[in-house]
Amino acid sequence: MPRSAGESIPKYRKHRGSGQAVVTISGRDHYLGPHGTKTSKHEYDRLVGEWMASGRSLAYGVSQHDLTIAELLASYKRFAKTYYGTGAKSEYFHYVRVSRPVVELYGRTPAVAFGPLQFKTVRERLISEGGSRSYVNALMQRVARIFRWAAAEAMIPPDVPAALSMVSGLRRGRTEAPETDPVQPVSDDTVEVTLRELPKVVADMVRLQRLTAARPAEICSLRPCDLDRSGEVWTYHPQKHKTQHHGKTRQIFIGPKGQAILLRYLVRDAEAYCFRPVDSEEKRRAEVHAKRKTPLSHGNKPGSKQAKRGKRRAKWQPGECYATDSYRRAIHRACDRAFLHPELGKIKKANLTTKQREELCRWQSSKRWSPNQLRHSAATEVRREFGLEAAQVILGHSAAAVTEIYAERDMAKGAEVALRIG
Repeated sequence: MPRSAGESIPKYRKHRGSGQAVVTISGRDHYLGPHGTKTSKHEYDRLVGEWMASGRSLAYGVSQHDLTIAELLASYKRFAKTYYGTGAKSEYFHYVRVSRPVVELYGRTPAVAFGPLQFKTVRERLISEGGSRSYVNALMQRVARIFRWAAAEAMIPPDVPAALSMVSGLRRGRTEAPETDPVQPVSDDTVEVTLRELPKVVADMVRLQRLTAARPAEICSLRPCDLDRSGEVWTYHPQKHKTQHHGKTRQIFIGPKGQAILLRYLVRDAEAYCFRPVDSEEKRRAEVHAKRKTPLSHGNKPGSKQAKRGKRRAKWQPGECYATDSYRRAIHRACDRAFLHPELGKIKKANLTTKQREELCRWQSSKRWSPNQLRHSAATEVRREFGLEAAQVILGHSAAAVTEIYAERDMAKGAEVALRIG
């Protein structure tokens, strides 16, 4: 199979007109001296080595003062795709997102000319597009990181990212960018009502996450081979987790209640996922078939050619593992069914007016909750019953300050103190 241009090594060639050795890297010719000499071959090895050390950058060989921001971002995009990967939640897509306004505003500008003023202009563009304060700050931190990377790769002088670091982030109450509401725990009563409308597999995922304070991705990727069942308390070591690239380990403790839930999903291949959309769909079809009123002699039978043909034509086929987005959407759909609008809930959306749809959308948004809120609920309960250190261990945080974000303080303690001394 032929290699692509990005994978091939530039060749050592002879320039017929001058008799010199030449190598073409990223579309630019580099003359090495008289062809065939040791000096030219050493120079060739040096240039190719530097080019490969730069990650085969398309901007290699460009003068720092000639490199445009568009070329810099193209080189970083290539690096980020390899470094971060292109998974559904990869940092790569955040960098692609923030690159758009930078290129639109300053694509042809020399990278060395990108300073605090240009940095703030890009930030204002993001604010005008409706970005929240925290989101805009996070994107602008990525912009600064891109320029730090470029300086480390000798593409631009170090004083460019140093100047950008002098710009402080947006402060609460000092900007027009809207604030986002903090993630709050979801009450167990709300979860119980929602569970009645969830598919059995997803309902068990919710129950297990509430008991273990695991992240949504850790619940979705659970496999029998990742479980240590040798002790009274099982430990789950995720194959991949959020802080893996920092060299940290992650273990999740599963007690008797969680074990009772998992036992139904362990009779399978050790490397197969415990919670699979294909299993959930089979159970749904079985329930629909059990409630079937049409005789089997009429219509499609399970396993018939017509049924198989319709299954092949379906746009969506259930997979072997839940994605965090599909897990969240399943919960949101269950919330919509569990908490119907008192007037509009039973009316088809096609029959609603624009104003009614907006009202229904606001209602559903206020009633929905997400998987991350289960983690907050578990953390709050653990902190209240066992203290901050226990919550830190359960959540897998190396610093207690991070746990403070998840575990809400017990306000009842403050009220008790006020009653005694106030």
